[in-house]
Amino acid sequence: MSYIKKPSARHPRMKVNALGLTARDYEGTMSTLCAGCGHDSITAALVQTFFDLDVEPHMVAKMSGIGCSSKTPAYFVSEAHGFNSVHGRMPAVATGANAANQSMLYVGISGDGDSLSIGLGQFCHAVRRNVNMLYLLENNGVYGLTKGQFSASADIGTKSKKGEVNGQGPIDAVNVALTLGATFVARSFSGDKEQLIPLLKAGFAHKGFAFIDIISPCVTFNDHQGSTKSYAYTRFHNHEVIETDFVPLRHEIKTAYPEGTTRAVKLHDGSTVYLRKCSEDYDPTDRAAVIEYLGGVVRRGEVATGLLYLGEAGHDLHEFSNTVDQPLVNVPYEALCPGSSALKEIQKEWW
Repeated sequence: MSYIKKPSARHPRMKVNALGLTARDYEGTMSTLCAGCGHDSITAALVQTFFDLDVEPHMVAKMSGIGCSSKTPAYFVSEAHGFNSVHGRMPAVATGANAANQSMLYVGISGDGDSLSIGLGQFCHAVRRNVNMLYLLENNGVYGLTKGQFSASADIGTKSKKGEVNGQGPIDAVNVALTLGATFVARSFSGDKEQLIPLLKAGFAHKGFAFIDIISPCVTFNDHQGSTKSYAYTRFHNHEVIETDFVPLRHEIKTAYPEGTTRAVKLHDGSTVYLRKCSEDYDPTDRAAVIEYLGGVVRRGEVATGLLYLGEAGHDLHEFSNTVDQPLVNVPYEALCPGSSALKEIQKEWW
């Protein structure tokens, strides 16, 4: 983790958002990741996203576990709240924080090791509980902190830097999220900022669990010929099935697509997601069809990207639990703990 602050110098003509903040105000400390790491490109996209959405920094809660990916929350929105949990346990911490204070904007940063190995069970339950958060999986197919062993997302036949060939089948996080009922599922590439930023904006606006699997090459251990998570492989095999444009409610709609190729989806806050089909036989609202289509893409050796599935959010964690509308952190102690007499009245229901 880095604690070295970036220089505070600001150009007097830097663009400001509705809060009077510049993009620099959404940055964090200096990154200690390898030069060229895909994770830093994701950080840059997040900084731009928070700036564009006029997010108040103190209303952001950043959650992470352990790994190269889990270091990145230190590198954006330094004035936000944050919690770096133990390996694979970020979803449980995020669930607890969200249960106590639903007014925050939650973003969980994880990796393929943190989410698909030790944390797979935690990831699954965050999906099924429909925790209202944006969950980013920075996926590089290796354990970067422990010298590049294959992770659970490594594809069959991919080669390590030392030439070892992986023979175990990968866990596809997109398929896991789809089969567990996630209502916002996307995949992107850290090197495609134009695609990633609209997906991030739409994910933050989505009510419920929004999941984005981001191919993020490890330049030290997994960016060589024979790797299916390298910059070259992802750029060459990228198959964008849905092009996404996000328009907040307060902004004038300026984007236009040809008739018959675009679907507009309203989110709960009034924002609009515009989905343009790049493949005519793709329906991003049909869960079963999406799973079947993505299976064909994998068999062709391609990497499907874009907003792959978008459905109605349904009930989130708080609706399932029937909590009060007011964040629990703001409920007076007397209301949370009304005393023994109130407990006796509740117990009478089981007498």
